Amino acid sequence: MTSLVTNNAAMTALQTLSATRSALETTQAHISTGLRVSTASDNAAYWSIATTMKSDNGALSSVKDALALGSATIDVATSALNGGVDVINQIKSKLVAAEQPGVDRTKVQAEIGALQKQLQSVADSAVFSGQNWLSVDSSGAGYNATKSIVSSFSRDTTGAVSVGTIDVDTSTTKLYDANGQTGIIDKSRTQGSTTTTLATLDISALTDSAADQQTMKDYISITDAALSDVTKAASELGASKTRIASQTTFVSSLMDSITKGVGSLVDADMNQESSKLSALQVQQQLGVQSLSIANQNSQMILKLFG
Repeated sequence: MTSLVTNNAAMTALQTLSATRSALETTQAHISTGLRVSTASDNAAYWSIATTMKSDNGALSSVKDALALGSATIDVATSALNGGVDVINQIKSKLVAAEQPGVDRTKVQAEIGALQKQLQSVADSAVFSGQNWLSVDSSGAGYNATKSIVSSFSRDTTGAVSVGTIDVDTSTTKLYDANGQTGIIDKSRTQGSTTTTLATLDISALTDSAADQQTMKDYISITDAALSDVTKAASELGASKTRIASQTTFVSSLMDSITKGVGSLVDADMNQESSKLSALQVQQQLGVQSLSIANQNSQMILKLFG
């Protein structure tokens, strides 16, 4: 039946054209943003998962920054310890030379005193980002010998998050401690009947007597023990640095994997979207023509009354 009031063909063509236009707008949005899921209305589940994963990736980026900061702090401390090893070796050499009878030990002590001050300066200068792990005051408010470096961020199956750390015990690596002199350099050491610290060791009053010669040997042993402790401290910090480097590599790899996972959920396939765009453009053109033809059918009725 042909009706002048109700144009079924035009209504069908208009509905088809509207659906095509809606699909075309969606495809154009995918192409312009590069995302097939850019809002929750596109796919609520994928959008929620992707948003959470992006947030976690941001947290991992902060973890990388924390690891870099921790690594730099260890680098500064290690450089100072290496410098300390050089200075202690010089002190040891001076003591060995001073053991020779007839040597002016007052002059040698002047050189040793300068080296002792250099050791203190090296430790005091080992500061990075407001932290000094080598010259400390353990009685200070908030002091903690264990330095924690943020190293991981994870989320379990229930959604609970946790932050992991790499802990560095600086109680065995500190050179000076203003509280009780318990650092490697300023702590009291006993060798035989001699008790002193490397920081205060003084040979200026020693003579060539047998007792003083034995004291000199004790000083050399004490200095060598301090050198061994500083070397061990540098090794411990080096091991921590290696662990941080490995964790940094892992975090970077994890961030890449999360980024790929998010992409697989929300990124648009541009090849597919391009093909779809071409097809929809053709459908839109055909829809316009179909609607035009349907509207012309009403004009044909006039000819029946001509």
